[in-house]
Formats: sequence, C-alpha cells, structure tokens
Amino acid sequence: MTGSPTNGPGRTPSTKAPASANSSGQASFAALREQLHEAATSFADGPGALEGILLGMVDDVDRAVREPLEIFPVCHHSPASALAMARRLREKQPKVVYLELCEDMAPLLDELRNCRLPVAVQAFASDVDGFPAEWAPLSVVAPITEASAEYQAIAYALDTPGVELVLVDRSSDHVFQWDSRYGERTPQEQSPPADGVPEPEAALHGEAVGVEIGDLRPRFAELEEHLLRHGKVRHWSEWWHQYVEVPLGDSDHDAYRQVMFLVGSLFRRLAPGDGDRVRVDEDRERYMWTRIREHLAAGGAAPEDCLYVCGAFHAASRVEEFGVAGSGPFTISPRSATTWQHGLIPSSHAAIEAQFGLAPGSVSIAATQWAKNLKRTRVQPYRLAGQDGGKKPRATKKAAPAVAAPPPEAAEDRLSGFLRRPPVLDTLDEAELLGWSVDIVRAARRSGYLASTADAIAVFETSILLAGMRDRAKPTPYDFQDAAITCIEKDAVPGRRDVRRLVEIMMGGDRIGRVGYDALPPLARDVHDRLAPLELKLQQRGVQRALLDMNSRPELGACSDVLWMLRRLMPHGAARPIMGERKLGERSIQESWDLALGTHQRALIELGYEGVSIEQVLEQRLRRDAYGPRATTAGVLAAVEDATLYLGGRRLADELGARALEVLAAERTVDGAPEVLRRVRGLLAYYRTAEPVLPPWVESFVKAGYAHYCTLLPTAFTDEDAPVGQVAAMLGFLFSMESLALSLGCDRAQLELAVAQSRPTDPERTALLWAAQVQLGALSRAELRERCGELLANPMVVPAYPRYLSGFVHALVPVPGLADVVVEAVSNAFGRLPDPVLLPWLPSLITTLRAGAADLAPLLIREAGRVFPARLAALDAWVPPWREAPEEGAPGGDRMRAAGGGGRGAALLFAHPGTLDAVAELLGCDGAWAAADEGPADPAGAVLTARHPNTAIAWESLLTGS
Repeated sequence: MTGSPTNGPGRTPSTKAPASANSSGQASFAALREQLHEAATSFADGPGALEGILLGMVDDVDRAVREPLEIFPVCHHSPASALAMARRLREKQPKVVYLELCEDMAPLLDELRNCRLPVAVQAFASDVDGFPAEWAPLSVVAPITEASAEYQAIAYALDTPGVELVLVDRSSDHVFQWDSRYGERTPQEQSPPADGVPEPEAALHGEAVGVEIGDLRPRFAELEEHLLRHGKVRHWSEWWHQYVEVPLGDSDHDAYRQVMFLVGSLFRRLAPGDGDRVRVDEDRERYMWTRIREHLAAGGAAPEDCLYVCGAFHAASRVEEFGVAGSGPFTISPRSATTWQHGLIPSSHAAIEAQFGLAPGSVSIAATQWAKNLKRTRVQPYRLAGQDGGKKPRATKKAAPAVAAPPPEAAEDRLSGFLRRPPVLDTLDEAELLGWSVDIVRAARRSGYLASTADAIAVFETSILLAGMRDRAKPTPYDFQDAAITCIEKDAVPGRRDVRRLVEIMMGGDRIGRVGYDALPPLARDVHDRLAPLELKLQQRGVQRALLDMNSRPELGACSDVLWMLRRLMPHGAARPIMGERKLGERSIQESWDLALGTHQRALIELGYEGVSIEQVLEQRLRRDAYGPRATTAGVLAAVEDATLYLGGRRLADELGARALEVLAAERTVDGAPEVLRRVRGLLAYYRTAEPVLPPWVESFVKAGYAHYCTLLPTAFTDEDAPVGQVAAMLGFLFSMESLALSLGCDRAQLELAVAQSRPTDPERTALLWAAQVQLGALSRAELRERCGELLANPMVVPAYPRYLSGFVHALVPVPGLADVVVEAVSNAFGRLPDPVLLPWLPSLITTLRAGAADLAPLLIREAGRVFPARLAALDAWVPPWREAPEEGAPGGDRMRAAGGGGRGAALLFAHPGTLDAVAELLGCDGAWAAADEGPADPAGAVLTARHPNTAIAWESLLTGS
C-alpha cells in the first residue's frame, strides 16, 4: 500500500488484517469507506495513491477497534486523553493495565505519591559497559504530569486492590542499544523559546533522552506546514489544541478511540524519509506486544479484562506481532552490562516543552484546560493516595461493577458522523476573557510596563478580532497571548519577563515538581538529615541564607563539612559561601551560606546514583580524576588537596600522592608546571605545620620532581611551545625545593649542569637564565646590572628590551630576591625607552602582572615603595639610589671606603659614627676607626672568638668528637 513504512530490516509490510475482522470491518465502516473513496476520486481525479492511503487508514482503525485486548490510544500531556482515561477506567475497571513505559522503571512508580507533580522517572548510568565511553553519562527520563492519561492509569492501578500495572515498553538499556544499532545517538535538539532566551527551569531534565509516550506530531514537514497554514495557527501545539483537544473533550469513549486511531494512522502513513526512526518505532511495537502476550500466557488474565495504554501512533500499528493473536516472531536482545540507577527527579512544564519540542506555555495551557474539563464534566479523576498537594482521601466506597467490553463485532462507525459534523462554535465567554485582560494588565504593571485600563480593553477587543480572523468564535489562550503581546509589549521589555511569559504564568504558570523526602535516594536523605541543625526548609525552591557560628554551636561544624563537600560536588549556586573559607590548615569559626538545594534537587538526586554518602561520591570522583586517561600531575595534586580538605585522614591523600608521583614520571612536557609549583608549595607548608614528619610520598615527589625538572630544563629553555611562565615555574620548583631535595640526597651539580647546558635564543628566556645564574652564584648582581645597561645602550637591542624585562618579571617566581634589580630595570626602561617601544609593551607587562598578581605584584610594589619617595612633591628632586654616587667630602666617606664598604655598606653608620661608638662603649668594646690611608691593623676575622675562645673550643670538641 502506498505510503506504508517498512516493518524493520529484512521484513515486509503487513497490510492484511485477519479475515474475520476484515469482513466485519467492511460492514462496520462501509459508509466511511464510500465517503473516502468519493473524496479520493474528487481530489485526485480518480482513485490511486490517495485512495490507498485513506482506505488504509480505515483498515488501521478497524483493526485496532476489533482487537480483543482493548487499546486505549493517548497523546502525551493531553487533557482530553486524561479525561477519557479517567472516565473509561471508572466504567470498565480493568484488572490489568499495560502501559507504554520503560519496563525497568516500574519499581519507582509507587514513589510518585511522595512527590509533587510534575516529576520525571529517570534511569541513569554514569559508568557504561557496552556503549561508547563518550556517551556517558546515560540518562532516560519519562516526565509525568497530573493532566496526562498515563498518570490516571498509574494512580488507578496502584490504589485499586487487585489491579496489576505492567510496563511493556523497551528498557532504558534497549533505548541506547537500538540507537547504537541504527546510528541514531545524537544530541537531542530542543526547540528554543520564542524569545530565544531559555528559561532556567527548561534545563531540569539536563541532556536526558525523553521517552515519548503518545507522541502525536506529524513527521512529514510539508503536512505539518499545510495543517498550520490552513488552520491559521502558529505552531503545532496550537493546532492540536484547537482541532483535536477541544472537540474530543466532549466525545464519548468509542468516538475518542476511533478519532485517535485515525490521527495516529494518518501520521504514521505520512511519515516518510526517517527510515531509522520508523524501524525503531516498529521494534518498540513488537517489543510491547511480545511482553503483553508473555504476561497473558503467564498470568492467565483474559484480554477482555485488560487495558493497553499506548500512543496513538503505536496503536495504529501494522506489524505482524500486533494483537494477542499476533504471529510474527520477535527476539528481545539481552541487556548490556551497564548498571542502571533509577530515581525520580523534579520536572517542570518548561522542561517538558523544551525536551519534546512543544511550544512554550503549551503544557501550562493544557493543565488549565484539564482543570476546566474536570469542572465542566464533573468527572472524578484518579489521584495517588497521599499525593503532595492533594485533598484528604475520602472514605472508600464500594467499587461499582465493571462494565464488560463490547464484543469485537459490535463496534460501530463513529468516525463518519464525527468527520461530517461541523465544528461546534463555542460562544464567547466574555467574563472569562475580561478576567484574562484585567489580570494580564495587572501582571504587566507589576513587571514595569506602563499598562492601563485602556490596554485591558484593547487586549479584550483584539483577542476577539484575532479569533474572528482565524475562523474561531471564541478566542483561545493563544489568541489572547498574541493580543496581549501586540497591545502591551510594544517596543521594549522593561522587566525580567516579557508579555508572553506573563501570559504563561497567568494561565497556570510553569509548575515545578518536587520529589518528596521519602522518595529521595539514601544520599539525598542523608544530606537533609545532616543539615537539619540549620533549621531551614531545604526542599523548598529559592535561595535561603544559613548562618553558622561554630564557636557558640560546635555541632554546626559537621554542617559546615557537608556544605563544603556539596559546593565541591554540585553545580554553582547550590551551596555558595558568602563568608568563610576552607583552606589547608585554616577553618573559619563563622560562616554564611546561600543554599538552593531545592532548586538543584535534580543534581542532588543524581549524586545519589553514585553512592550512599557524599564522602563516598567525593572519593570516587577524586579517584576518577586521578586515575583517568587524561590525568595530569597538577590535577592529581588538586585531588590530594581536596582529599585533605574535605575528607581528612591520610589514607586517600597518600594514595593519590603516590599516583601524582607516577604521573609526574610519565610526563614529557612542562605543561602545568605553574600549577604544580603552587600546589606543592601549599601542601608542603601544610604538612610542615600540621604533621610531625613529612609523608613519604612528599619526599619522594620532591626528589623525583627535582631530577625530572633538571632533566627537562635545557629543552624547555629552547622549546618555542613552552611559555616562559612554565619555564619560570620549573625554576621556581627547583630553587624553592632545593634545600629539601639536597637533604634527601639530590645533587646540586645536576641543577648547575642543567642551567649551564641551557641555550635560550629569545630575550625572555635569556633574562630568565640570567636570573637563574644569579641565584646559583654564577653571575653577580653587578654583572647583571651591567648587562642591562649594555642592552639599553645598544640601539639594535633597544626594541627588544621590553621582552628582557618580561623575562625579569617572570624571574621573580624562582628568584624573588631580584625584586630590587627588576624595579631598577623597569624604572630605567620607563626613563630611557622611546614611546614607540615602551607603549606597545605596557599591555604585555600588565597581563603578566595580572596573571601572577598573587605573587609577583606584592614583591614589586613593596620594593618600589621602599625605593621611591612617599610624597609627590619629593619626586622632582628624587635621584634613584642606583644612580647616586657617594660624595668625596661626606663625613665618614673615607671610613666607609676603608671598611670595605665601597658604597655597598650601611651609609648612615659611617656618616654618623657616634651611634656606633655609643653601642661599642655600651658593650665594652675598645677600638678606633681606621684612617682612610691605613690598612687593617689586624688580619680579618672574628675578633670576639679570639677574646672568648671557649665557644670555639666547645664547637671543636663537638665536631671532632674529642
């Protein structure tokens, strides 16, 4: 038959119904077949492909209607489907309800009574086995709202004694198995909101794959465009509301079923192109019917006492396995070795709309329509006992006798009358529309719009006008939304929300679900129990302020530990410290926190899939980071620091420290050297103050790091891919850890040879090498100053002089004692370099100082504050000390030179010798100042040791052991 999709790989489409059903169906739907035959002849100039499609749709309806096991077709989050489901369940009272939902989610459904809808049933797997590693983590969600037929079926089955609920759809594991088989696993595209700005609540499902229960959206783009254009609507949600939802709200059971079968068959037969998706859908149908037949065979229930709830698309199935008498064989593949965790996560209307491509606000409008349908029809819906937000349960009444299903041959044609019946034009409800207009103006004024009574009148009249232009007697919520945007929003949005969002809130708002305490995983319950001393309602959405005074209430220290771990594990904003910090060796006695655990409840629940306590989850994540394929030395050291900060003890820290040593030995580059230096310094300072001895892994790490960086140093000096900051960090590690490394048995000659073998070619690394030579004693400060002066005096080198200065600034990391030389060099550069050379270098200097602001800037600022004058008025007459020469006739000048000062000593002492004479007299020292032309009277040495030899004798006996 034209337009029929295939039944899967290697299968041929089955277009024939059973003989008995076909013969009776010819009689039941004869009028409809004749009507469609005439329509096909009229529109297509003769019977052909169109007739095959139309008559095939009738065959699909007839086949589904006559199935002994009653099929109840639904559309996801449809108030009409939910109303028809509640009405049918009270009439028939089936003993078994088969539901199109992942079969492994069944144990979670009873926990829905502890939640406030909407919520989503989730299957989650962080460690995958049998799927590509880049897919991890795997997540499947099935959102459930109160205005859905699925919830009505679940509530009926769980709260009615003797009723069994059976989930028959593929498992969460098969969702990804079949995606892998057909190559469908791609990030799910989400429809952006109309204004292009996603709502925060739209991300409640994360990147989970949504289970589409009752997906009724045409997959033929041209068909959808045709329906929207001729229906004079903007999007599919509005078309469904106007032409399916509203008419079906007042229909009886038979008419509802046949119309939904017809719609499902239409979209199924006009779904070309996406063959992989059709094959997956057909395999899902085979899977469900196979599970149904297995359950019927095992339980002995009669098909007449059962109800099969599935999407209308799957209800019009034509696979061989269709029906309790289906004959097609279908083998269900075993599940993979992936371990799945199941739980409930909060959902929202916006999250459902974003995940399933619905128009913004459509689920909120559906919820409002559901409440209106209940009030109009007085149908009593099913609700789980103890449901959060529900009324108190009434006294149980005796169940009404079940209504037997009509025999298959008694099915009547309700489609012909439904399709020929003109649309019912609802009369204008002026009171409702006027209330909407007043409410939206009030909400707009609160949001900053300059709206008035005149705008309310304009919205009222424009809504009626738009409905008339679209051939509707009564404005729909979508007409009202367009009218409100046109009349109120105008040019700009003054507040945080636009008019479209205000209308959605007014129509019911974006209801956000909440998972109750009893339905939370053990980890989440443990977190709430441990934070109970804070006396906050942590399950509520929004930000709450927590004040912790551990000095007066020591028991809050345990709460502080939990909050710091949550800050490490959960997204930003879930637990945010306002006052207080946690560093190695430091703990605050007072802290202030902004907590939003209710807003980030989904993240807390997913932590529960990884372990039973936050300590266990943190330990697993630290090990995963340390032993992962992309682990770096800096990353492992960060894990060591976090283990020490949050978990305490030495066991995990020592294990991760040994891992850091292994990663360091395997590295062949200097990437991450600054981070390694910073973390090693912090850990070393902590262990020196908090532990009696250094951990063995720290000593081994220092020894290995000293040899490792000495080996890589000559290559790093010439490697163009290694930034100068990394080379400076290597030298910083070598110089700062030198004393400890030498005490542990390292040889200083290894560092001297590495520096001697370094042959940098660029100015920055050359300046860095000079600083290293000064630190090792191979170059004096005077020689370094002379080299800087020669660079400034050479016109050929002057353009590159700023790069030398950049190297000197980086040299403060390994050699902070060169701060005075760096200040002098920078000052000379500002004084002597021309502007065309100096000004382009300033951004580089600023970025260098900003990158090392915590270490470099204080050194330079302190040295500059010591050298430069403190007042602006003294700057004009100020002479830099490196340019200042001692005067020939200055008091004490001769004595200073005689003492070997040569300008390098303490100038004030020689200029004013009276102070030194007074101190000498106080100490009982005799002596006179040497004249300028006199040499030293006595040989140079320590005079006190000669006057008091007992100290030297004691040292000699101690050293010689005699």
